[in-house]
Amino acid sequence: MKVTVKVTLKNGVLDPQGKAISHALHSLGFDGVNDARQGKMIELDVAEGTTEDQVKQMCEKLLANTVIEDYQIEFAA
Repeated sequence: MKVTVKVTLKNGVLDPQGKAISHALHSLGFDGVNDARQGKMIELDVAEGTTEDQVKQMCEKLLANTVIEDYQIEFAA
């Protein structure tokens, strides 16, 4: 079973990589970009029967720094 975890910085947390991406896009002529935020996506192949609560525990313990990051869990259909 496939699970996707998307990890992003919480609102209000400075994102220097996002700023660098935004600046680089502007220097390449993409002036329509107002802001960029950088995050990470983690794809997990988990055993059938793995619960959302178990994946939340994975996020809380390892995959996300919950002090400065939020995460979203998506189970593939």
